[in-house]
Amino acid sequence: MKAFAIQTYGGPEGLVAVDLPDPAPAAGQVLIATEAIGVGGVDTVIRSGALAAYGFEEGFVPGSEVAGTVTAVGDGVDPAWTGRRVWAFTGTGGGYVEQAAVPVGEIVPLPEDLSAVDAVTLGSAGVVAHFGLRHAHFAPGETVLVRGAAGSIGITAVQLAARAGAAAVAVTTSSAERGEKLRRLGATHVLDRSGGGGEDAPAGYDVIIDVVAGKDMPSFFDRLRPNGRLVAVGAVAGQPPADFGARIMAAFQKSLSFAAFSAATVPGADRYAVRREQFAAAGRGEIETVVHEVLPLDAAVLAHRKTDAGEVFGRIVLTP
Repeated sequence: MKAFAIQTYGGPEGLVAVDLPDPAPAAGQVLIATEAIGVGGVDTVIRSGALAAYGFEEGFVPGSEVAGTVTAVGDGVDPAWTGRRVWAFTGTGGGYVEQAAVPVGEIVPLPEDLSAVDAVTLGSAGVVAHFGLRHAHFAPGETVLVRGAAGSIGITAVQLAARAGAAAVAVTTSSAERGEKLRRLGATHVLDRSGGGGEDAPAGYDVIIDVVAGKDMPSFFDRLRPNGRLVAVGAVAGQPPADFGARIMAAFQKSLSFAAFSAATVPGADRYAVRREQFAAAGRGEIETVVHEVLPLDAAVLAHRKTDAGEVFGRIVLTP
């Protein structure tokens, strides 16, 4: 089968098409004929080599989520899964493929009114946004800032915070056009990437959901209210400075909090329940899935170029 792997770390051209043996489902797995593959920010970070120290070796196949139809099951798996449309978490990688063998515990059935493309736009992002807000102990009536709101995690976090009764939902983004799109999704204030601007924006925030991290992350502690909480749910701009905690200590009397959040720490049953609920809500039109573009799997390099260039609003989806 065709797949795309990271031949060399660095730019998008390091992604190359490879031929892999057709997989067979092992015990406890299902085999999925992929119809949609989500392209995430973490894929581009891994491809750049920034996470090489974490075991992502060259030759690695990126992609953490797919959707499609179950074509076979391994030993110990209910054969009734065969023929069902599902979303699947492929782990930290392995999704840029025509067929994926996935543990049955990592699949979620799709409602009839939700497409495979929409499923991979929401599947991982929705869980991170949901539990990221919970990790921040967000409560109705609080003010929220979503830093890096143009990606699928940020877009979903804006919608969830607004639906849950936030007093204000501010966003950082790169253009007025994107700001208007985010307003239609529930944002009340649009700021520039530094957190500045925004007419009548709140003077401070109870919660900041940060998808970006990077060297500028410490400056956002200054935008927290007393007892405010910043939760990093991504690091598309890389790691923050090693001494970023000094900014919190300098504001000791404000009792600020910082946390990192990974959905890997959420029990599988809880992730499953939230995904089923969010898929159903998206099918009813209560959560909007924002697809930037659908490209063929052969255009994986182009998808990464667009992502690196900051052109993407929502998610790019690949189709085999």
